[in-house]
Amino acid sequence: MSPELLSILVLAVVFVIATTRSVNMGALAFAAAFGVGTLVADLDADGVFAGFPGDLFVVLVGVTYLFAIARANGTTDWLVHAAVRLVRGRVALIPWVMFALTGALTAIGAVSPAAVAIVAPIALSFAARYGISPLLMGAMVVHGAQAGGFSPISIYGSIVNGIVEREKLPGSEITLFLASLLANLVIAAVVFVVCGGPRLWSQGAVTEERGSGAEDGGGSGATTGTGKDSGGGTRTAPALTAVATRPGAPAAVPLTAPVLATLVALAALVVAVLGFDLDAGLTAITLAVVLSTAWPDDSRRAVSEIAWPTVLLICGVLTYVGVLDEMGTITWAGEGVGGIGVPLLAAVLLCYIGAIVSAFASSVGIMGALIPLAVPFLAQGEIGAVGMVAALAVSATVVDVSPFSTNGALVLAAAPDVDRERFFRQLMTYGGIVVAAVPAVVWLVMVVPGWG
Repeated sequence: MSPELLSILVLAVVFVIATTRSVNMGALAFAAAFGVGTLVADLDADGVFAGFPGDLFVVLVGVTYLFAIARANGTTDWLVHAAVRLVRGRVALIPWVMFALTGALTAIGAVSPAAVAIVAPIALSFAARYGISPLLMGAMVVHGAQAGGFSPISIYGSIVNGIVEREKLPGSEITLFLASLLANLVIAAVVFVVCGGPRLWSQGAVTEERGSGAEDGGGSGATTGTGKDSGGGTRTAPALTAVATRPGAPAAVPLTAPVLATLVALAALVVAVLGFDLDAGLTAITLAVVLSTAWPDDSRRAVSEIAWPTVLLICGVLTYVGVLDEMGTITWAGEGVGGIGVPLLAAVLLCYIGAIVSAFASSVGIMGALIPLAVPFLAQGEIGAVGMVAALAVSATVVDVSPFSTNGALVLAAAPDVDRERFFRQLMTYGGIVVAAVPAVVWLVMVVPGWG
């Protein structure tokens, strides 16, 4: 058995053990990276640790730390109610607002994980408050980021268009952008319908009122869902009311000094990441430390609320993927597919490799590896280069909902008041569905007709 095949089988064993024995997959992956790296790939400790995602570790810790403070001092409550007012109480519009916001951020130049790191904690706090599926909200944020991710001035778009130009392939910046935008928009619409979006529409709007508890100093407000019944009168949506009036869901949050300072810190995070290209994780940790120093009571438990199990899981799996990359497993798989004599079959297999590997590793990295591998059969003229590049780009990025990708990990870490193991399984299942279905669909739509 070849070392490359053995390393893939070990990864499958890690998945099986983690699923059946409830062992943290990250811990298993670290052990597998050590075993395969030293015994099979002949790597030393430095070689094994070369794949450790230090930047992602800092992003996960920094962002969850900052937003743990924001939850503790009431800032996320304030933002949630601001979002309700923005759409005039139409809760069903909020997922689409988050989709559009992350899409706009990436389209104007934000790195996709940076946009998700900024928007996901706010979006998922809103989902927790109003009983929206966290899977729905998380998927809308990630797909929104990818929808705008290939604009001509975006990071992903610039990189892929640069690779196309370097390889002297025909290209179309607008086609690439629209392919990603439409693919993610369609997927978001399907997820919205499947994950309860129509139910949110049927509940109508919410109006924020002061309940008797707020008037007598109890601090608990009421939020009621309203809509029109068949007779033209107003009815109440009891399901939404039941969610919004639970303890801890005040009707309004005063703009206190800690809340105002945290809002300024969040705005500073956006400006630092998008305007000055600073690291999102290091910036978030710095801002969190400043807030902790100023208001220690609000942030005393924030460090313990960092999503440490998620950090272990993601860093462990990505370290193992780094070992696979060091020993050439990913290149081995790509070259094996590229050598197939049937161009259309090779094209769909490359799309699937891009989707599968990208679900665990860098989307840009895998595109940078696969587009050159496609050059030999694109040169035969049987496959349109524009369609093939667009299909690879969509296949390699739409799977970022996986909890093992940076975006999926940020969504998993940012979700408050959820069973994280259950949410992890939901994201993994959804990511698996996307990996299984999307590459075939984009191949049929973009490659088979021969775009470009």
